[in-house]
Amino acid sequence: QVQLVESGGGLVQAGGSLRLSCAASGISFNINVMGWYRQAPGKKRELVAAYNNGGSTNYADSVKGRFTISRDNAKNTVYLQMNSLKPEDTAVYYCNVVGWRSRDVYWGQGTQVTVSS
Repeated sequence: QVQLVESGGGLVQAGGSLRLSCAASGISFNINVMGWYRQAPGKKRELVAAYNNGGSTNYADSVKGRFTISRDNAKNTVYLQMNSLKPEDTAVYYCNVVGWRSRDVYWGQGTQVTVSS
């Protein structure tokens, strides 16, 4: 059974930093993309950053230059370093893992990030 365990969320003041981690276990397929999404109250879930198997990364425009995604393939773990946090970054952050088959899409339980002004 695939499990994605997230950690690192919390409350931080504007301008501060947080580092999210997501460890995937029970993986029996080749992972293609590991990434992070977020959902703020009343808004749709949106992509924050993604890291594919070829080493390419993709970021939402709103976080470019402030967030950095990294990945440890040996540990099936993905990280999100968030710097210069803004109140508008407040959301539940979800880890996402995608394999090469369409059925291999998994989500973490979400971790709350709250940025106070």
